[in-house]
Amino acid sequence: MEYRNLGNSDLKVSALALGTMTFGEQNTEADAHQQLDLAVSHGINFIDTAEMYPVPPRAETAHRTESYIGSWLAHQQRDKIIVATKIAGPSRGFGWIRGTPRINREHIISAIDGSLRRLKTDYIDLYQIHWPDRYVPMFGSTSYDVTQEHENTTIAEQLQILSEMIKEGKIRHIGVSNETPWGVAEFARCAEQQGLPKIVTIQNAYSLLNRSFENGLAETCRHTNVGLLTYSSLAFGWLSGKYLTNPNAKGRINLFSGFGQRYGKPNVSSATKEYVRIAQEIGISPVSLALAFARTRWFTNSVILGATTLEQLTENLKSVELNITSEILEKIEAVHKTFPNPAP
Repeated sequence: MEYRNLGNSDLKVSALALGTMTFGEQNTEADAHQQLDLAVSHGINFIDTAEMYPVPPRAETAHRTESYIGSWLAHQQRDKIIVATKIAGPSRGFGWIRGTPRINREHIISAIDGSLRRLKTDYIDLYQIHWPDRYVPMFGSTSYDVTQEHENTTIAEQLQILSEMIKEGKIRHIGVSNETPWGVAEFARCAEQQGLPKIVTIQNAYSLLNRSFENGLAETCRHTNVGLLTYSSLAFGWLSGKYLTNPNAKGRINLFSGFGQRYGKPNVSSATKEYVRIAQEIGISPVSLALAFARTRWFTNSVILGATTLEQLTENLKSVELNITSEILEKIEAVHKTFPNPAP
């Protein structure tokens, strides 16, 4: 397993991370512990979760994922595991998370204390803002609508509060998720001007079907030294090819109505067929092709894996053995030119 610095921090994380958002919905606590054990046995030292998990979010299951990780983490050598979690933002109707979740002083302190308690730990290695406090188009929406703007906590104020949490020892580093180029640049500007901690990572969707990060965000993150943690690098299972052969295959898209809407867009199926064809031509699994592509981009710190079975996780872990050669990349780019970002 390769290990990489997390942004400009001193943390070295595995190039593959274990995502956990199925823990508590599709996976039992025993399942979760088995996945965690398997991941660690293959060299993964980086675990990503969120106070909101599991998904899809429900009042009955909220926070369950962190609790499952906590019951496992309590029996581990804590300083060998890098734990990342996230605070939920506003505007998604999760009334069961602190009433109406915001990214302000009251909510940040409450969210961190809750995560620490459920994770059974004294500190969080990477604390991320799950999505911005301000309005931004996300989760498949791509056009900025000024009529959706609302009152929000300024980025400078968010950084100030998080800085206090670092000084108290509750968190070590901070990151963002589902952010925009402007947001990353503003976090960097405020940190520099006010002597506050920098964000070290951004966790955004990135896959063969969604390379929108490569536009404004790649440049912004390069100049601010912010590393990408990729999620949905298998595009909700699409890039495994399973939905091509069986549209009713078991997976979140079919299990949960209205989930993963970006993958219902035109050309998703057509592009997927071409990427699966490339994998078959060179004698590898489509899963390995998709995950290795995300892992080997220059801006990627770690690829967050998501699996519901040990068999799926084992297949995902094998992707670390594949390097994307110039010949493979040339084939990928040809498809990308024909079907650019079908699922942004």
